Amino acid sequence: MPHVTISHDTTYRYRDPVIPGAHRLMLRPRETRDLRLVGFDLDVTPEARIDWSHDVAGNAIATANFLASSDTIVIRARTIVELSAPAWPVFAIAASAIDYPFLYSADDRADLGALVAPQYVDQDRRLADWVCGFVRSTPTDTLSLLKDLSNGIAARIAYEVRETEGTQGPLDTLDRGWGSCRDLAVLMAEACRTLGLGARLVSGYLYDPQGSSLGSAGSGSTHAWVEVFVPGAGWITYDPTNRAVGAANLIPVAVGRRMSQIAPVTGSFQGAPSDLHTMEVAVSVTAA
Repeated sequence: MPHVTISHDTTYRYRDPVIPGAHRLMLRPRETRDLRLVGFDLDVTPEARIDWSHDVAGNAIATANFLASSDTIVIRARTIVELSAPAWPVFAIAASAIDYPFLYSADDRADLGALVAPQYVDQDRRLADWVCGFVRSTPTDTLSLLKDLSNGIAARIAYEVRETEGTQGPLDTLDRGWGSCRDLAVLMAEACRTLGLGARLVSGYLYDPQGSSLGSAGSGSTHAWVEVFVPGAGWITYDPTNRAVGAANLIPVAVGRRMSQIAPVTGSFQGAPSDLHTMEVAVSVTAA
């Protein structure tokens, strides 16, 4: 079982000292049956009071309330995790969900709530019609359908690093034929919701010891993927960027309905927008 060290540094530099507002930090990985958190350290400059909480999805949130003005804000997170997810997972699907379409139980449907509902307007059913092309028959094997959908996204959409903030809508990604890992994840989640399946977005890190995976290159190499809820198996991981199924070498930090809910660092400052000179993010994921 590999031990992995993650370094995640975010640095803001301002032309003059500013008064920082509260910053919301989502940097502590989620412990699961496939991931054990060995160590986590968070260091913030200038001095700040750190308040910990959990959001509605169970993500660990650190809120930094700064105690002084500064022309530089530095947020450093150091993490060590132990990974144990198998490369070839086997999922114990409930008999009721082996074939698609299937119905969630009343309790599951209520708890999944908005995670089943499409989040983007598809007035002309362009996305719905595209997704239906992956349904080979009625009924059809659920896991095969989800794998075909993930692979189909990877075949249709070229991966490109995109440094700009925000996420493309699923129809924009289909029209352009390219996107970042978060764009592919949004497309996959929305496609699953169009099929009536509960899906959530995941942000975190990709451990890529062979250097052969997409989404791990560059200095700010956070990664994004999708989890789909299938009765019996629970949340199943799909990484359409790499045509991968299962959580092997993936380190989840936060899950949510929309990408804007799971950004690693968000915050504000008192001053003019032009006061922000640079923002730099440096991430490394290496063997411990």
